Amino acid sequence: MTVSCFIKQQQRVQGIVWRETSDAAEMKVVVLLTVLGALCVLTEGAHILPQKDFDLQRFAGKWHRVGLAYNSDWFRQYRDSLKISVGVLVPTETGSVNVTMWQLKSSGCHSVTFLYEKTDTPGHFKYFSTRSNVLKDITIVDTNYDEYALVLKNNPTGNTQVAMYGRKQKLRAELMEKFKAFSLAQGLPEDSIVIPLATGKRSPPQISLY
Repeated sequence: MTVSCFIKQQQRVQGIVWRETSDAAEMKVVVLLTVLGALCVLTEGAHILPQKDFDLQRFAGKWHRVGLAYNSDWFRQYRDSLKISVGVLVPTETGSVNVTMWQLKSSGCHSVTFLYEKTDTPGHFKYFSTRSNVLKDITIVDTNYDEYALVLKNNPTGNTQVAMYGRKQKLRAELMEKFKAFSLAQGLPEDSIVIPLATGKRSPPQISLY
């Protein structure tokens, strides 16, 4: 083999090795970017943002809780007897919300009032549950204000609750499917998703809000 042929052969071999090395390095970069992108998506998905440009005044008023998903063990005992409850939200001057909920039980119509305290993020609230003795986190995930509202509730014990609210006791099928899909996406089991029974057209009693 002549010197010139040897040099040309070496150049060809080196070119192939360089291209293979370059391709391998490029593939590693692509894989790394893909993994990082997936991690970003998972991280972003883990932190649910509230409704964009949330308007508290439009959100105020009367709502029916027409869907509920809850991963608490005790909740499963009462899921079949759960009825639609009614709530009224009244904004305060400070941007927080007074909430009164009515629920029809065997002993009659009962009410509870509590305060959703505002945070620095519109559509994100906190409130102290005296029943659970914990500070809970409330996010208004999605709403069109005049028809439905999808709400996420978390607490430090690890329990998650998703509720679908409607201005009326019955919502469109596609909205209820959205509620179910969102609940499953939060890791809630299918048997924790409940569509409460209707309670009739009777209006809740007039109870002073505070």
